[in-house]
Amino acid sequence: MGTRFGTRGRTAARAGALTLAAALAVTLAACSPGSDDGGGGDDDGDGEQTTVTFRLWDEAAAAAYRTSFDEFEEQNPDIRVEVETVPWANYWEALPLDISSGEMADIWWTNTSNFGRYADAGNLLDITQSVGDDHDEWSQAVADLYTRDETLWGVPQLQDSIALFYNKTVTDAAGIDPTTLRWDPSGEGDTFLPAAQAVTTDNAGNAATSPDFNPDDVDVWGFNAQNDLQAIYIDFLGSNGAQYQDGDEFAFDSPEGVESFQYLVDLINTHHVSPPAADTNANGDLARDLFVQGRMAFFQSGQYSLPAMADIGEEFEWGIAPMLEGPEGRVSVVHGVAALGNAATEHPEETAEVLRWLGSVEGQLPLAETGAAFPGAVGARDAYLEYWAEQDVDISALQNALDGDTIAAPVGPNVNAGANAISPIFEEMFLGRIPVPDALAQAQAAGNEAIAE
Repeated sequence: MGTRFGTRGRTAARAGALTLAAALAVTLAACSPGSDDGGGGDDDGDGEQTTVTFRLWDEAAAAAYRTSFDEFEEQNPDIRVEVETVPWANYWEALPLDISSGEMADIWWTNTSNFGRYADAGNLLDITQSVGDDHDEWSQAVADLYTRDETLWGVPQLQDSIALFYNKTVTDAAGIDPTTLRWDPSGEGDTFLPAAQAVTTDNAGNAATSPDFNPDDVDVWGFNAQNDLQAIYIDFLGSNGAQYQDGDEFAFDSPEGVESFQYLVDLINTHHVSPPAADTNANGDLARDLFVQGRMAFFQSGQYSLPAMADIGEEFEWGIAPMLEGPEGRVSVVHGVAALGNAATEHPEETAEVLRWLGSVEGQLPLAETGAAFPGAVGARDAYLEYWAEQDVDISALQNALDGDTIAAPVGPNVNAGANAISPIFEEMFLGRIPVPDALAQAQAAGNEAIAE
């Protein structure tokens, strides 16, 4: 499972949505706050239930939430929780329309790119007031993402983590220890580029370091350098001491930002250790598929790629190492999904009870126990680790990244508009058609202009 940043935040999202699984093809009709579908009505003192609606975009997560709410309803027989699943493709279009018409659910999922405008517009419940301070420990990194104007607006639900998947069969043959790899734009102490060149081979068996290497006939690629915000370039920015945003505005056009993107673009167009951007721009899942097929040695990604690894079988050995180290260490993006409360709910007390449940270890265990994602409630993390341990997958590198140095995911009420303005410029940059310094200057100006509109 993997959370999505926004409309263009990550294209590789087939395994889930923080990517739990493929989204439903059919949009369920949104119900007005407190409405029901015949299973119960508002509590009028005769023992009937009050219905609280909960909306999200992922059906696999919805199944886990239904299990969670079964237990909640046993403990709170006067409250019924109705789960609505609206596919990602329709989710953000329906949201503002349903809020303005009064048809929005009492509680709904959000990512960092999309909550700011609703917080600023007064559409959300203040979580500290509604839930209180007496709750199970939450991921502080995720809580910080949903704190705006010193107010917490979301209950942390899920958290992403970034690490380096590697083909152990290939790296062992090359004598490479993936846990020690470091990139450096200066070239000094850069152990990653030589490693990526050593494991990139053409169909004649020539490594990328050989004068006979044919970059137009590659069999095994070294790394997934591509136009991927979540798994690649925001992490490279952070590990080189650069910023993606300063407040709500973009701030990647800096000397450190140029170095970070130039390194990535050169991996593709100069060193030919990463697939052509023409291919990865068109298919964000290409690198993941190549890794699963044994045709990529190093694949930096999040826990949302874990389900796809089941397709590897016994074709080769693989493992998970810490994400690549940069000049400023390992700095990975922090992102998570949160549950928001509707300020217009007709049932604020019952909605608050459901929000408290959603923030509890008990309430999040079904998400963790099904291997969906790292839960926002810290006490439920062990259940997620145990799930993957039972699959013989060591995800300790992903776990450690949760508590390491981080760079924030995109935030702000208009960040999606800015991202849409940036996207075509970044695509051309990764293709090598616009020099990196020019592309960053153009993209930052266009993005911030879109934010300000």
